[in-house]
Amino acid sequence: MIVKEDHNKLNINEWDESDRPRERLAHLGASALSDAELLAILIGSGTPEVTAVDLMKQVLAHCKGNLNTLGKMSIDELTAFKGVGPAKAITILAACELGKRRHVAEVKQRKKLDSPMAIYELMVERLRDLNVEQAWVVLLNQNYGFIKDVQLSYGGISETSVDVRIALKHALLNNATIMALCHNHPSGNIRPSRDDDQLTERFKKACELMRIHFLDHVIVTDGQYYSYREQGRV
Repeated sequence: MIVKEDHNKLNINEWDESDRPRERLAHLGASALSDAELLAILIGSGTPEVTAVDLMKQVLAHCKGNLNTLGKMSIDELTAFKGVGPAKAITILAACELGKRRHVAEVKQRKKLDSPMAIYELMVERLRDLNVEQAWVVLLNQNYGFIKDVQLSYGGISETSVDVRIALKHALLNNATIMALCHNHPSGNIRPSRDDDQLTERFKKACELMRIHFLDHVIVTDGQYYSYREQGRV
């Protein structure tokens, strides 16, 4: 049996079968593998000096072991690591995106999205890594069940960039009776701006006119949120 101290000198295919990531996953399940081992399976190979597992350990060390940080890296940042070419970088980022989409899908399957936290959990994976502002509307039925989320703007939040009429059009076409507005603050500051306040008021009045319940306006950052409803402002 090959001892683990020799792994850095060997290709993964030369490791003892019980130590190879693919074989370990097949026999023990994905949960038994470390983040580095799972990523190593994706990239397939390392360099003559380091295995795929150790290469991914280097990348994760740079991210302080945080997969969210990994998902925010660019292709150029990943390819700065020796042994990570564009194809491997794209594979890593694709895997991170799939993880985000799985999270969103799980939230959508919940019976109710009737709280600011539920809206935040729905949208955080979509918005947390962006370096520009996006506004989305979340459409719900009378039982707070998810119907659809729609992007309204990209690159800013203002009276001219977010059209309330578009949001109402989607609500009517999808028979939504409840609506929530959500956007991100890339700066990490959750406090609403004057534009945020004005936009909230416009949505509130428009929903009242169309007899649609305006549930909330939730501002999303990486790790926290601001809710107009929780603050008694809608």
